[in-house]
Amino acid sequence: MRIVVLAGGIGGARFLRGLKQAAPDADVTVIGNTGDDIHLFGLKVCPDLDTVMYTLGGGINEEQGWGRADETFHLKEELAAYGVGPDWFGLGDRDFATHIVRTQMLSAGYPLSAVTEALCDRWKPGVRLIPMSDDRIETHVAVTLPDNGASPDSGERKAVHFQEYWVRLRASVPAEAIVPVGAEQAKPAPGVLEAIAEADVVLFPPSNPVVSIGTILAVPGIREGIAEAGVPVVGLSPIVGDAPVRGMADKVLAAVGVESTAAAVAEHYGPGLLDGWLVDTVDAGSAERVEAAGIRCRAVPLMMTDLDATAQMAREALTLAEEVRGA
Repeated sequence: MRIVVLAGGIGGARFLRGLKQAAPDADVTVIGNTGDDIHLFGLKVCPDLDTVMYTLGGGINEEQGWGRADETFHLKEELAAYGVGPDWFGLGDRDFATHIVRTQMLSAGYPLSAVTEALCDRWKPGVRLIPMSDDRIETHVAVTLPDNGASPDSGERKAVHFQEYWVRLRASVPAEAIVPVGAEQAKPAPGVLEAIAEADVVLFPPSNPVVSIGTILAVPGIREGIAEAGVPVVGLSPIVGDAPVRGMADKVLAAVGVESTAAAVAEHYGPGLLDGWLVDTVDAGSAERVEAAGIRCRAVPLMMTDLDATAQMAREALTLAEEVRGA
């Protein structure tokens, strides 16, 4: 079985670990989000690609879900001593090595897809990991930063990098718009459209539907390729009980005019793209609304409490895909 998965960071990576257990013989291609990529300290940092690579390769910090295990921060401390910022983004010493190698290879003329393949030669994640594009794409968030002591309405409206919104501001102000800068001019990375065309099933894990999967779909050709592939497309809701399981999905959904419910996210993707949708058992009442939108829906446990629970989620997604295929 050939499976294509569109993945963001922590949620996508943990789902993939369950998918590998559920379908150990499957040929899995992961199209990774690069909209979170950022240049820091002269280095190209790819948080979502690295989270997938570290998680599946056994090097992730399990407690926080990102960064390296057994990490130290001597380099960050030395940079701070020189007054070099930003100080709000925590890169560890082991993590720095990945970004140094990536930046050296990019500077030598290798595309990001080739660099990612080379990095995965070390980690051996057990999947083929491809960035959504070799072109530079950065997700920016429009916000209004309140003046000190003033109301938010009197503050400065500006666009900030998604990492600044999430890490520095901690999503403490409303997201007013989400802009994947550079996406319209970008092309899918080599192998992306081919993997989609050859897939038996396409899965949307419980990643952020706006700034993770939504950014991947913003690259011209990817959404169209999935819609035209003629294979089941099944997603798992990142919203459980009208709230995101993790992260700030509710904030960015509001920015694109979508309510923070499992049914609304399914409708946001739409029946032209999505064939099946899994909601958590607490949202079983929304299944009828999803079905009315033309998307087959089932309610199953969707909390990734451990590897076995995550693997069962993946099995449910593949089961629904077969149900769609046989309809």
